This record gives sequence, structure tokens and C-alpha cells, in this order.
Amino acid sequence: MACPTVTWGIVEPTFTAWCNSHLRKAGTQIENIDEDFRDGLKLMLLLEVISGERLPKPERGKMRVHKINNVNKALDFIASKGVKLVSIGAEEIVDGNAKMTLGMIWTIILRFAIQDISVEETSAKEGLLLWCQRKTAPYKNVNVQNFHISWKDGLAFNALIHRHRPELIEYDKLRKDDPVTNLNNAFEVAEKYLDIPKMLDAEDIVGTLRPDEKAIMTYVSCFYHAFSGAQKAETAANRICKVLAVNQENEHLMEDYERLASDLLEWIRRTIPWLEDRVPQKTIQEMQQKLEDFRDYRRVHKPPKVQEKCQLEINFNTLQTKLRLSNRPAFMPSEGKMVSDINNGWQHLEQAEKGYEEWLLNEIRRLERLDHLAEKFRQKASIHEAWTDGKEAMLKHRDYETATLSDIKALIRKHEAFESDLAAHQDRVEQIAAIAQELNELDYYDSHNVNTRCQKICDQWDALGSLTHSRREALEKTEKQLETIDQLHLEYAKRAAPFNNWMESAMEDLQDMFIVHTIEEIEGLISAHDQFKSTLPDADREREAILAIHKEAQRIAESNHIKLSGSNPYTTVTPQIINSKWEKVQQLVPKRDHALLEEQSKQQSNEHLRRQFASQANIVGPWIQTKMEEIGRISIEMNGTLEDQLSHLKQYERSIVDYKPNLDLLEQQHQLIQEALIFDNKHTNYTMEHIRVGWEQLLTTIARTINEVENQILTRDAKGISQEQMQEFRASFNHFDKDHGGALGPEEFKACLISLGYDVENDRQKQTGSMDSDDFRALLISTGYSLGDAEFNRIMSVVDPNHSGLVTFQAFIDFMSRETTDTDTADQVIASFKVLAGDKNFITAEELRRELPPDQAEYCIARMAPYQGPDAVPGALDYKSFSTALYGESDL
Repeated sequence: MACPTVTWGIVEPTFTAWCNSHLRKAGTQIENIDEDFRDGLKLMLLLEVISGERLPKPERGKMRVHKINNVNKALDFIASKGVKLVSIGAEEIVDGNAKMTLGMIWTIILRFAIQDISVEETSAKEGLLLWCQRKTAPYKNVNVQNFHISWKDGLAFNALIHRHRPELIEYDKLRKDDPVTNLNNAFEVAEKYLDIPKMLDAEDIVGTLRPDEKAIMTYVSCFYHAFSGAQKAETAANRICKVLAVNQENEHLMEDYERLASDLLEWIRRTIPWLEDRVPQKTIQEMQQKLEDFRDYRRVHKPPKVQEKCQLEINFNTLQTKLRLSNRPAFMPSEGKMVSDINNGWQHLEQAEKGYEEWLLNEIRRLERLDHLAEKFRQKASIHEAWTDGKEAMLKHRDYETATLSDIKALIRKHEAFESDLAAHQDRVEQIAAIAQELNELDYYDSHNVNTRCQKICDQWDALGSLTHSRREALEKTEKQLETIDQLHLEYAKRAAPFNNWMESAMEDLQDMFIVHTIEEIEGLISAHDQFKSTLPDADREREAILAIHKEAQRIAESNHIKLSGSNPYTTVTPQIINSKWEKVQQLVPKRDHALLEEQSKQQSNEHLRRQFASQANIVGPWIQTKMEEIGRISIEMNGTLEDQLSHLKQYERSIVDYKPNLDLLEQQHQLIQEALIFDNKHTNYTMEHIRVGWEQLLTTIARTINEVENQILTRDAKGISQEQMQEFRASFNHFDKDHGGALGPEEFKACLISLGYDVENDRQKQTGSMDSDDFRALLISTGYSLGDAEFNRIMSVVDPNHSGLVTFQAFIDFMSRETTDTDTADQVIASFKVLAGDKNFITAEELRRELPPDQAEYCIARMAPYQGPDAVPGALDYKSFSTALYGESDL
């Protein structure tokens, strides 16, 4: 080491004081460096004190050669410590060369007082500066950037002392504008209480523009060595801070999980009763509003909860991984808040959803049929009531008492025609009663009015039957007195009545309401209508024949001068009525054509919607299934590094997210189908419910798989597992995962451990040499080797804490990494606390607040139990039970 350039002034007294601080331990001192070191004796003594080693025996002679030999022995010792001395010779020291002597002392100071100082792998000077910066960082008006002007105001010296011995300095009373007082205070306290001699002069430092850096470094290094014991406490505090920070973070994650789980379970608890409310509404509009509310729930309210559920599972897995990596016990959520409990609640929710949607659609079908039946009942009842209007009065009329014979015969024929008409209406009455009965069975909301009207019709029908029978008896009683009747009128009446009834039935059929759901049903109605239209020419000929009979009767009467009463005595069906009803039939036929064609167009549109939905569903459904299979293959294959697998999975995740518009399109098509009240689709086996469930499972699976790979990377990096080890673990796991389910049963797991050479019972695996896993396993099985039951049960309790009977790959990796790497232990934390406590069996709140950051100090104080040992003092805290509790070995 070359002789440094040393400046006189403040340096010589500083070096002299530094030398005396060490020589005092040997019972001697120096007054003048260049004179007192000339004979080499005190120089050798100084080196022995500061190095703790013995130098060669000095020569006690007074001759120059003896002095030179002694100095050379000292210089040789300095050189043996790795110090390269350049331009410093024994002759200069013996001759009293002050410059060379001071350079030699500075070299000794650098080597034995400063060189060993190192903070975070920095050089000696930088390490000493970094140590000063860290110790003075909390103090106002102190900013240590160098070893000259940063120390002129004296606050930095006082801050160093106060940081380690706060009882010696009243730092808050010091003023930056009074540097001489500050410097003298620090020098006096250091000399009196810290055994650091006064090496500097306050006036010299203040009066110098740039204090000498070497003098300041020499003096500051004394503080470093005086407080070196505190460095161990700082290291111990850092370890405790690290452990406590991990524990606090884990507690925050646990609290977040509990809160999220509670919120999700509460939402499920509130939602299920709403989905299980099956109180039917009276009208189809009210039920359709319920269906729209359910759609809003599916589109708006449920998707965020699906995301929350997925995120909750990811947080839970990440928390468990962090607990395992920090050697903490597994997290057990509160009762009823396990992931399995949430999955059970979610399954119950989805079952309620499915049941609620099926009920809504069935109720809409039921109400639609009820509306159709009610309208049909009202239409048929109105037609029947119109027909029966006046019939009772007609049957009660006693016109036959004053009628002529021809009139009587006419009345008899008229009554026969009425009976024929009455019999023809029997079917309509039975239909009305049947519709009313069906409305009652389907719980129609206006059943009371329907039953009242139906009962009135039935009672009236019974009365008509009774009156018809009575009138017939009266007419037959007088029939013997009658001789003639107009056969033409009779024939007219007999043919007109059924034709009139046919026209009424035709009009009723043409106005009959219909409801269909398929193309085939509407085409069947169109075919039946076409068949009806084909009978119209024959009906028209029958009409003309009936009208011809009436015309013939008129012609005969006129030709024979017969005066007719003006109307056919046998029937009320006049040609005008027949023509009027025939025109009505002719008008209703095109209306029916239009209604059927309109319905056909609607069903064709519905069929288009079915095919459109089926086309999209038959693409989306297999796509989802294919992606599920591909993700499953990626999770069990070993293609590339974990980062490659993670990148591949995230690409899959992006492709899945990008595919969402196809699902949205399918949702829009499904909504159109539901709005059109289409309830079946023969063109696809996929329902919207299947697609939704598959999509949610796909999102959950890709998120869970990505989380598993991220946890594997976290485990690998934290535990130092190589890529080759990770691949070997994955290959062994896949080899025994026969069903590719991503989990091993107990026997499969045991075989996997044996194949990796894991021995929990004895050292037999050491005898196997370098066999591969299959040969090794075969050898163990052939020799009857098996894992001990007790040890294997212990391992299973670690990898399967929930006793599900399955070991996931993540649990397998955690176990293997924990078995092959080291982690912090409770004993290490206890040892760190013991350093902070000064080797005591307890620690005080004051010591914790002095050595730890405020938040972590208060964290420990709040959780440490009072110390109960025989050496306890007031306020003593038990750091041993606290440390074991951090690792699950006891309770906080």
C-alpha cells in the first residue's frame, strides 16, 4: 500500500488519540507520533493490541540498527496482513519522518479499523458510510453523504450516540446553528461513556472549510466498533421483521378470504329463496315479467358472482401455497366457509336456477293453454246461448190447439227438425262441459265464472230436453187428426236443417282458435282446411238443391192457386238464412286461409330460429369441450418449462376470452327463441343451460390451471427446485396418474414416492445404485419393501389435510420441495428474539419498540403472552411461545 497523502492540522492529534485509545490497554501512551515510534517498541506493541497477535520479540538495544530491526518487524507484520507498503521504509520512521510516520499510521487504521467494515457487500469506506446513513436516517437535519462537511454541525455524531444509547443524549435540545456545542457534547459523551477518546477538536472542524476525511473516518470507525454488538441485534430484528411481515400478510389474506366467502355465501343464501319461490301468477303477462327478471339475473347479477367464486378459489390456493412456503400450518377457514361449502352452496343455487327456469316455462305453457281454452269456452258458450235463445218459449207455445190439420202436421215436422237440431247440439254442450272441466283441473283463475256459466247452460239444456219431450207428446196426440202436409216443405225442412247445421259447424270451425308449435302441426291444419275447401262444391250443389225444393213448392202453389202462409211450416230455416250463412262461410274461408298462412310463416320463422341456434350451439358446445380437453392435456404434459406452460395457458385463456362474442351471439339467439315461445329443438342436443355451465366450467378450469402453474413456479423459485427436478416430479406423477385425473389416490401416491427413492422407514434405497424409477420400484416390490403405515399416514395428513383421499400435483410438489429444502424454523426465530433480549428468557415492550419497526413491534406486543418464569420482571413478555405459535406448534 502506497503511503497516502496526509494533511497536517487535525490529522496528527486524531491519529495520536486513536493510538493512545489502544495503547492504553497495554498501560502506556505516546505524546509525539514521529518521536515515540522511532525505536519501534511502541509501534510493535500497538500492532499486538489491535491485532490480538504476538509479534517477534523486539530488540531492547539503543543502537540505530536495533531500532531499524524493530520497525522492520512491525512493517513485516503489516505486510503479512495483505497490506502492500510502498515508499515506507524503516529508516524514515527511525529518522522521525513525520509524513511517513503519519502515512504508516493511516495504513494501520485502514487495515485494522476500517477494512473489515462491510455492509451489504460494499467496500470498507462505502460500508462505513452506508452504516452511518442507516443509523442516522430517522433524525431530522442529519444527511450523511460523506466523511467531511456532513459532520461539521455535530448532529451526525450525536445522532449515532442517541440511536444506540438514547439515555446519553437529549437530541431534541440540540440546535443546528450551534455546531461547536454539538461537537463538544458528542466528544465528551463518547469519551465518558463509550470509552472513545477525544480525537478531534470542535473549533478545528468548524473553522475548516472541509474537515479532513481521514480524521473523521478514523473517529467514526471507533463508533462503529463500539456499537458492533448492536449490529447483531439489528440482524436479529431483521429476521424477526421478515417472519412477522410474512405472518401479517398471511393474516390479511385469511381475513380477505373470510370476508369474500361470507359475502358470496350470503348472496347465495338470499338468492336461493327467490329462485325457490314458485307461486304462480294469474296471467301470462305476469309470468313473462318473472321470466324477464330471471334473464336479468342471468345476464347482470350472476356473472360477477361467478368471477368472485373463481377468484376466491384462486386466493385460497395462493394463500395455502404461501403458508406452505413459509413453513406455516395450512389455513382452515371458519366453519361453513370451506371451498367445498361454497361449491355445495353454488351447486344448490344452480339446481334452484334450473328448477326455476323449467317452472317458469311450464307455467307460461299452462297459462297459454288456459287462455286458449277460456277463449274457446266463451266462443262455444256464446254460440250455444245464441242458439238456445227463444227455444224454451217456442217449446212452451200451445199453438197446436188452434191449428188446422195441415198446421199440425207442419208443427210435427217442425218439431222433428228441432229434435234433429237439438241432437246435433248435444256435442257442443258436451264440449263446453269438457272445456270447463279442463279449466278447473288446470286451476284457471276465473274458474268460478266459467263454472257458473257452464252450469246455467247444462240446466237450460236439461230443460230444453224435457220441454222437447213434452211438446212431442202433445203433437203426436193430435197428429191423428191431421191428414195432409206439403211434402215439398217437409223435404225442404229435412234437408235444410242438417245443411244449416253443417254451415253453422263450418262457421264455428272456420272461426275456431288454434295453437301450434311446429311446422308439421300447422301443415296438418292447412291440409285439413284444404280438404274442407274441396267439399265446398258439393255443399254448393246441396244448397242449390234445397233452394230448388223451395222454389218448386212456390211454383206448385202458384200454379194451383194455393195460398201459402208465407213461410215453411216445418222449419225456420229460410232460403234467406241459408244464403246468408253460405255467404258468411264464403267470407270466412279466405280469412281462415290468411290466418293459417300467417301461422305457417310464424312457424317457418321459428324453425329458422331453431336451426340458427342449433348451428351456433353445435359449434360452441364442441369447442368448449375441445378446449377443456386441451387444457387437461397441457396440465399433465411436460412440454417446455413452467413459464412456457404458463405462457401457453395464458394464450389459451386469451383465446377463450376472445371467443366470448360467440357465446353472446348464442345468448341473443336463445333470447329470440324464448321470446318466440319455442320450447324444443330437434336440431341440436345442446341447450343454453348446457352451454352456460360448460362455459363457466371452462373459465374456472383455465383460471385454476393457470393458478396451479403459477404456484408451481412460486414453489420452484422459493425452494430452489431445478427445471430437471420439476420435470422428474411431473413425469413420476403422470406415470402413476393412470386415469389422467390430475390427482393420485393413496396407493398411487405411495408408489410414486417409492419410484422417486423416497424412504420413510429405512435406508434400503441407498442400496439400489442408479436404477431408473420403474426398475427401482420393481426391486422394492419384489423384496417385499413397503412404506411404514404410520409414516405414510403422516405424509398423507400433510399432502391431504382435508382428507379427500386425493393428492393433487401442487400438494405433491409442495411436499417434495419441503423435503428437499430448508426453511425458517421456530428455533431460529427464538434465537433471534434472544439476541434482541440480551440473552434473557424474556423481552420487554421497550426493547421491541427500540429494535423493530413500530407496526411490527406493536404486533408482537399485542400477541405475546406475559412471561411467567422465576426471573420475570414487570412487563416481561414470553417470546418463545409466540415464536412456536407462528409455526403452528402452539396457540397464540
